[in-house]
Amino acid sequence: MSNILLAKRKKILFVLGLFFLFLTTSFIFLEEVAYIWIKALHTIAVIAWMAGMLYLPRIFVYHAEVQTGSDTSETFKVMEHKLLHIIMNPAMAATWVLGSWMAWQQDWYNSGWFIAKLVLVLLMTIAHCYLYISVCTFADDKNKKTNYYWRVFNEVPTVLVIGIIILVIVKPF
Repeated sequence: MSNILLAKRKKILFVLGLFFLFLTTSFIFLEEVAYIWIKALHTIAVIAWMAGMLYLPRIFVYHAEVQTGSDTSETFKVMEHKLLHIIMNPAMAATWVLGSWMAWQQDWYNSGWFIAKLVLVLLMTIAHCYLYISVCTFADDKNKKTNYYWRVFNEVPTVLVIGIIILVIVKPF
């Protein structure tokens, strides 16, 4: 790794360290400020997770159309792997950790809207796991699903996230 990349990595880690130090201090001294920061980070994580959940099936649409073993297929494999491991998995984990903290902090576990939302988030997580398995299937050149299948599947995260947003904003029960 070059010295320039190492220097950039050190700067990024330093800034992240300062940010987490600030966040930890906020937890201890200013619980309300901590909640706002956790809520912001949760929102960022959800957006990153949903971007991946909407984009990965779209990549599958195009990947299912190309010849197995072609250069294009190999490029799609790299794209799928990076999207899943660099963006989606960490974003899902952050979403769960930060969302769980907020639910505990606000005592939402007995609210009807929260239980319904939790069911939808669990379904989203199951969809995520299915996409994970599908990335492995594509990587092994064993996909049997058509591009039409992936076009339809692409709507699953959309429907789930619409339900989640309505429950969080409207809190109908």
